[in-house]
Amino acid sequence: MIKIVDLHKSFDGQKVLKGVNLTILDKEVITIMGKSGCGKSVLIKHIMGLLMPDKGSVLIDGVDITRLDLKELDKMREKLGVLFQGGALFDSLTLYGNVAFPLKEKTKLSKGEIEERVLNALEDVGLKGMEKKYPAELSGGMKKRVALARALITEPSIVLFDEPTTGLDPIITSSIHVLIKTTHKKYGFTGVMISHEIPEIFEVADRVAMLHNGVITEVGTPEEIKNSSNPVVIQFITGSMEGPIEAI
Repeated sequence: MIKIVDLHKSFDGQKVLKGVNLTILDKEVITIMGKSGCGKSVLIKHIMGLLMPDKGSVLIDGVDITRLDLKELDKMREKLGVLFQGGALFDSLTLYGNVAFPLKEKTKLSKGEIEERVLNALEDVGLKGMEKKYPAELSGGMKKRVALARALITEPSIVLFDEPTTGLDPIITSSIHVLIKTTHKKYGFTGVMISHEIPEIFEVADRVAMLHNGVITEVGTPEEIKNSSNPVVIQFITGSMEGPIEAI
């Protein structure tokens, strides 16, 4: 589904991505983990086509999106659903308006078809009957649920999750992870999640990739990552401060 090849990106002479290679399989959920500031969000913005690399390729369904023009990029983005870190809801719109927005902007569905899909999507995320409420009336966890419903409303083949549980308490974090698993099972999307919620991400992901010092240092199943002998991986998942601090 997605293949990242020798991806490099610098900002003001500061190298962030130094040759990232990663293959993301069709319909899997992969979590990219790594310390804050290591380039996880920069990587996901390349998959979205919001950033172009200094060198390297991002292939989606075999098409190198770094070589597409703006019109072609917009067409490719129709395959993507995105759950942003802050939810990015429109405060002036009801929950119904927020979830319906992509359908009104990108499709020619009738008003009745949009209503049916929006109400079903809200029910899927446990918010049945709340379509007339506004984001300001919701808790942080509920806002993430609305954002997930909006990300899935166009039935994308790829869903990108940028720190989907940041700022939430452990119980709400767990409920959002369960919701991601449930919706993944129903919709069958390819999921790419950025997170450092250890050990919770091991319950969600089919595979986990470690981004460190600008490259992917290890990829494996949650079990393989938990049993890794790589000192960088061990320090990250255990929170250990033993050994040189620059290794973290």
